[in-house]
Amino acid sequence: MAKTKPKLRIVPIGGCGEIGKNMTLFEYGRDAFIIDTGVMFPANDMLGVDYIIPDFRYILERKDLILHGIVYTHGHEDHTGAVSHVIDQFRKVPIYATPLTAALLEVKLRDARLSNETTINVFKPGDTITVGPFTLESYHVTHSIPDCVGFGINTPHGLIVYSGDYKFDNTPIDGKRTDYAKLAEFSRRGVLMLMGDSTNSEKPGWTQSEIIVNAAFDDIFRDAKGRIIVATFASHISRIQQVANLARRYGRKLAIAGHSMRENVKTSLKIGLLDIPDDMIVELDRISSYQPQSIVIMATGSQGEPTAVLGRLATGQHRSLDVMEGDTIVLSSHTIPGNEETVSRTINRLFQRGAEVIYDPIAPVHVSGHANQEEMRLLMSLTNTKFFMPIHGELRHLRAHARLAMQSGIQPQNVFVVENGQVIEVDRHGARMTNERIPGGYVFVDGSGVGDIGRAVFRDREILARDGFMMVVATVDADGRLIGDPEIISRGFIYLKDADELLEQTKSTVIEVLNSTRQIRNGRRRDRLQEALSRMLYNETKRRPMVFSLINER
Repeated sequence: MAKTKPKLRIVPIGGCGEIGKNMTLFEYGRDAFIIDTGVMFPANDMLGVDYIIPDFRYILERKDLILHGIVYTHGHEDHTGAVSHVIDQFRKVPIYATPLTAALLEVKLRDARLSNETTINVFKPGDTITVGPFTLESYHVTHSIPDCVGFGINTPHGLIVYSGDYKFDNTPIDGKRTDYAKLAEFSRRGVLMLMGDSTNSEKPGWTQSEIIVNAAFDDIFRDAKGRIIVATFASHISRIQQVANLARRYGRKLAIAGHSMRENVKTSLKIGLLDIPDDMIVELDRISSYQPQSIVIMATGSQGEPTAVLGRLATGQHRSLDVMEGDTIVLSSHTIPGNEETVSRTINRLFQRGAEVIYDPIAPVHVSGHANQEEMRLLMSLTNTKFFMPIHGELRHLRAHARLAMQSGIQPQNVFVVENGQVIEVDRHGARMTNERIPGGYVFVDGSGVGDIGRAVFRDREILARDGFMMVVATVDADGRLIGDPEIISRGFIYLKDADELLEQTKSTVIEVLNSTRQIRNGRRRDRLQEALSRMLYNETKRRPMVFSLINER
């Protein structure tokens, strides 16, 4: 009797039901590998959070699982940003990546002092790689960063195509188009399941080519009378090359602002993915020795991040750079959903400082790196897949992509809209969604803390941000009687010097509560005081500051 083959389990750890922190686990029996380990940028209500990583405790808890490797599609943060956190937990697990992606990963691991904890295996688009018992055939895709790939994953139950981030751009900046021939070859062999990027699934038509950005930037360089500052993602190597080419054409020197962008430029120059003459790049602290019209600056912060270069420029807090009257500042990126308010505030502040700010849709200074609806239909047609699983997107994007798949002829029962943690099983009978649900939530990174804050902390931060706090320190004698006046400290609630009446009411409340609770001990007296103060402050101000009290006994 033939031995039954184990089921293949596909587990989205991140990236399904959200934009960012892409991470997918493939299990076959005890053998497993991961595609991508990305981060997600915090929403406006996630106060103080630096970024969010996937919740991969399911893999940590599977003691029987043999993790053979981590394979990367490309070098963007939403696919690579959590690598140091994952390698810190899964030491000695090898990494597989294309040359640029590998170099960017090496920088992250070196910064985290984890370079010696893993091996980075470099492959080129089109190569076949072996990860434990798994065979993955890579194929080149066009995106907004070089060296992007998708994968044909050979399994005992059929061929699975994982698209990665892609678009069908027939005039890409680097001349390297998506590998149509490989996709057609997959189709001839028979594709069991397509896992497709859903980011732009609500947008009809075709994504515009990167070539149109050249014309827009050429107009900007021709008309700008002062410095040009171009803000984009640190990993947008293609855009950096475009700007460098135009700087050369118009006789400008190029300066790089932002640690991550400097590291990425250095790495890309080293491996030959950027072509910029050495004498064209100048250090940021030397640009004052050049005329404004002979300088262009590449900077981070296109999403309005307060700690990135553009955010610091907008608030006048950058260490070595200020916005000058006559500067032309270009935001060359689409705003990530949820960042609209922050980006708008940054643009307004830059205008206030005298800069001319150019952004989409004012001018076509950025095009998406993701497929629109017609390209998604083309991918489904090229692969002729039986089953379809939309990935990389919020739930609305996944749903829209699923509708496209059904309109393209894929049977509704063969289309799986899953969120993080929902498991798909594949065996000789086909593929299906299970009822199993593993953890797939957020792990917040706040400074050096990883996963040590949650919603309760955010609620406290929201209260502090909205209404501030008041603290009352009272000293009592051995009998519980108040000694002297209580000390009142307030931040973000009232300005004490202009609130004499409220201060007197606060002191009266403290005296009244302490006099009526002299027999109460064990912290309950403090709780009574805080409750009474909160009630009084709300009645008088209709605000709810966080109230603390400290009772010292002499």
